[in-house]
Amino acid sequence: MIEVHQFPCLSDNYGYLLHEPVSGETACIDTPDADAYLREAERKGWRITQIWNTHWHPDHAGGNEAIKAATGCTIVAPAAEASRIAAIDRNVSGGDSVSLGRLAADVIDVGGHTKGHIAYHLPDAGVAFVGDSVFALGCGRMFEGTAEQFWASLERIKALPAETLLYCAHEYTAANARFALHADPDNRALAQYADEVNERRSEGLPTVPTRLGLELATNPFLRADDPDMQSRWGGGGPVATFAALRAAKDNF
Repeated sequence: MIEVHQFPCLSDNYGYLLHEPVSGETACIDTPDADAYLREAERKGWRITQIWNTHWHPDHAGGNEAIKAATGCTIVAPAAEASRIAAIDRNVSGGDSVSLGRLAADVIDVGGHTKGHIAYHLPDAGVAFVGDSVFALGCGRMFEGTAEQFWASLERIKALPAETLLYCAHEYTAANARFALHADPDNRALAQYADEVNERRSEGLPTVPTRLGLELATNPFLRADDPDMQSRWGGGGPVATFAALRAAKDNF
């Protein structure tokens, strides 16, 4: 039903082109590097018709204007960050939907990394583009939001079907694994996952996308509601435990 073309951008970003073959429409998921997106679309023979931004950071929206100038595409972006993103045509918020040809995507509020961060979930395809809200074995740094907001966002992601493939925006997994093992040292599934991550990275292979079910079992930030994690990290509740984990990761 869809094709996702993934390619490296900048130092550690991933670029994504989402293609719906019946209509021929193609969406850029964020725009860290306009030249790379235009080059990859040309190589695939795809016509860029839309940009779906997740948040305002330049390594996610910095290529908007150049890609729009080259293609005439429509730009969809989070309403809460509209003043910080260039060339927007449509503002969306959690609960809205967007479409690419015959495919629909639900917009999810995942604020915390930035206040207005959104994700795009395509239920029929079983994929979600989550930007910097959650990573394989990690989550984004809490630059603008609160722990309460960020944990509520992670709960929305946790509620998606376990088989959902999460397309995160960066290749951070090896570093995230090192902290995860520190945060949750008795987790056997995590230890096995970390070994697989190290093997893939030693071979120059990506660790993204990741499956939500695997993250639910191994990602310490998604496990802040687990009694064992709360006992280890204190706080007495998921928000406080998440906050403790995020602070520890920031200084790890």
